[in-house]
Amino acid sequence: MAGREDEERQRTSGAGEHAGWARELLEHLRPAGRDLHRVVAWLAGTAHATVSLQDGTGRLLAGTRLPLDEGLVADVTSGRIASAALEDRGRHLRLVPVERSHPARAAVLAVARATPFDRRVADIVAHTAQVMELLLAGHESTAAGHRLRRATADLRLAILQLLMVEDTVAARRVAAGLWPGLLDTDTACVYVVESSPAERDRLAEECVSATEEQALVVRCPAVDGHVIVLAPRDTAGRELRSLVGHRPGVFLGGSAPQGLARTAAAYGQAVSALAVARFHPQKAALYAERTRPERLMDPAELHDWTAGVLSPLDTLPHHTRAELLATTRLGLEFTAVNTAKVLGVSRNTVRARMDRVESLLRTDFADLTVRAAVHLALNSQVGLAEPPPGAGARTGAARLTGLLSGPALRTWAVDLLGRLDPDGRDLRRTLRTWIAAGGNAERAAQKLGMHAQTVREHVRSAEPVLERELLAAGSDLYEVVLAHLATGALDQPLLHGTKPGHPDSTVHD
Repeated sequence: MAGREDEERQRTSGAGEHAGWARELLEHLRPAGRDLHRVVAWLAGTAHATVSLQDGTGRLLAGTRLPLDEGLVADVTSGRIASAALEDRGRHLRLVPVERSHPARAAVLAVARATPFDRRVADIVAHTAQVMELLLAGHESTAAGHRLRRATADLRLAILQLLMVEDTVAARRVAAGLWPGLLDTDTACVYVVESSPAERDRLAEECVSATEEQALVVRCPAVDGHVIVLAPRDTAGRELRSLVGHRPGVFLGGSAPQGLARTAAAYGQAVSALAVARFHPQKAALYAERTRPERLMDPAELHDWTAGVLSPLDTLPHHTRAELLATTRLGLEFTAVNTAKVLGVSRNTVRARMDRVESLLRTDFADLTVRAAVHLALNSQVGLAEPPPGAGARTGAARLTGLLSGPALRTWAVDLLGRLDPDGRDLRRTLRTWIAAGGNAERAAQKLGMHAQTVREHVRSAEPVLERELLAAGSDLYEVVLAHLATGALDQPLLHGTKPGHPDSTVHD
């Protein structure tokens, strides 16, 4: 009787110990505890052993490296033997395979002890190997998912970059494999959603979900907090507005519908609208919601003037011309570094392309009035792809002075700049001088007899009044420059090598 009671007590004690270490081991499968290194450390402490986990090539995955016989490791990882147990120079060693989905990725768990392996420790090693197998499989699945998401994101960016340089054929070909029919459209809108960089990844996923994967959603390579959405469907704008409406610190800017070949221009429009959205109570704005100076110009005259300004590029091959125009359009909106990131080229390439355009137009992009005029021509080329009625009918060349002299445009310019008059600091004078100085606060300060920081503060103070970003060169600034030109507050720009002060300064020789 005493013997049977003692035997029963030992079985109960063993079961209790098994339940204890098994519970600890299973804890490592919980989401918060899935760490291979922690499992190895637990095994080493529980088995009073040195533990090593390595793959078939000998690469240490976790634990402490042990001197192992390569042939024996190969036999275990290949499955030629199920496991190995040996005594070597006073240490007891056990090798257990950690099976994985592919033989080339098989691993081996090696455990070395100063004392022999009893049944308890052998069971712990065997069960730990199974847990490691699950963790490794989960890690591979997670890594594969990450690689797939990264590849998909890279593919989306590549499609956008092809559209930015007007290569719609290649863009459609790339998109057809994963998103059939996505770019089977003549027009699309581009939206830019702005958030904090920390929120950007989650916001991008929500944009994909909100548009039901019927839009091209790209994490902007230039601005960490921006998500770019190219949406062929009309409903995407409403879906994105609903998405940003209830989220603090999130804003939305959208373009007017554009042909796919005009994606670069649409992107510039969306960024411009985003600046308005920051001052808008609904935190969203569309490019068409604001009166643009080109909308107040005679369409036929604007078309003819644009054709004249860009005519030096007409002799170039179509692809080269499109590449130069797309790069310059973005380069006038953003810095060379950010333009390079958006297009997927080097900043030296961006500068070289813009230098070439600058040379062909025989002008100087350091002059803000020149930049504003060329920007107007590039955007007009997008908006007036088809010649409007009356285009090409006039006998003389179209001139910028004529475009800017219309009563509607002049009224718009006077009203816009007139918003600055109530401020006693004479913001209007500071802004005019700053523009004439090429946006350089130091040079403007010298002319005005004030500190450069004061110039910057005046310009910054004008931004909410005009509802336009000025310190960041782009569409907003160029509109204000055109307003100054329309009111005669600034001299006309020099294009095609004309002489300063010439009334037809935008007509080529």
